[in-house]
Amino acid sequence: MKLKPVGYLERGELPLEKGEALRLYRAMRRARFFDEKAMTLQRQGRLGVYAPFMGQEAAQVGVGLALGEGDWVVPSYRETALLLTRGVPIHVLLLYWRAHPAGWGFPEGVRAVNPYIPIATQIPQAVGLALAGRYRGEGWVVATSIGDGGTSEGDFHEGLNFAAVLQAPVVFLVQNNGYAISVPRHRQMRVDYIARKAEGYGMPGVVVDGNDAVAVYLEAKKAVERARKGEGPTLLEALTYRLAPHTTSDDPSRYRTREEEEAWRKKDPVLRFRKALEEGGLWGEEEERALLGELEEEFARELALADSAPEPRPEEIVEHVYKEMGPDQRRAFEALRQGLHLEEVW
Repeated sequence: MKLKPVGYLERGELPLEKGEALRLYRAMRRARFFDEKAMTLQRQGRLGVYAPFMGQEAAQVGVGLALGEGDWVVPSYRETALLLTRGVPIHVLLLYWRAHPAGWGFPEGVRAVNPYIPIATQIPQAVGLALAGRYRGEGWVVATSIGDGGTSEGDFHEGLNFAAVLQAPVVFLVQNNGYAISVPRHRQMRVDYIARKAEGYGMPGVVVDGNDAVAVYLEAKKAVERARKGEGPTLLEALTYRLAPHTTSDDPSRYRTREEEEAWRKKDPVLRFRKALEEGGLWGEEEERALLGELEEEFARELALADSAPEPRPEEIVEHVYKEMGPDQRRAFEALRQGLHLEEVW
């Protein structure tokens, strides 16, 4: 199995229609804008611990835009850009990162589930969701994402094997940013590309330049088309790099060199794609200023919505566990509602 990363921008190619290219760039720039604002809010104490995705916009947005309207995404905790792309409102995401119950559910019509925190647990669930669509005759495709470190978890292996055997319509995106928190890839595995593992499950494995939005988008579209035609899952590995800490409680200088970070900053996916658009005469300073003005207005409006959310009631913490409360959950709910200590009702 011979693998080579797919890329276009390095060769100066832009094989997209103008409208398609601009839609892709605007979504990436919007995601970057959110990430920068979220980091500022967290430092101000207006957001909880936050997992930034700066540098990984091309991977998430490229896959998000490749999906159809009726398709689903099953994200991990770093996929805020993917959720933005799929239509989750900014104020809902801000409330999610504030641990506010109003951020635990997405609006009607947004086909996305809450981000999974335990590593790789989303993988088998994404396969189950894909199979549910088949059994219901819905025909939806499911995209799920994981980092390079998560591919060492048992859930990852079980989920991919399950998907391959049953030819589930799933696109597995691996955002290989080179580190499982602080552990570099070469200390995690012996293969050169994670996509090489796909052969062991009997599915296609594709490696893309994860900082090339065009490459991710076009390869993701192919994978979605395969899944929709009943040809089964695809493992899509995006080679990328997070330009920010693992979370806002992390210090990447303890395990990464400044030289390494600077080398990857030269491959910044947002700046790289903007340069390609400018060279093609599709974008310029005037368009960039106008877009940033729109994004500033949108974020201010959405932040005001998040800030105006009422303080959550204590009992809300148990309202979102199951569709219907069991006896123990009902007792906890009533105790919290009445302001009792839980030990008083057991």
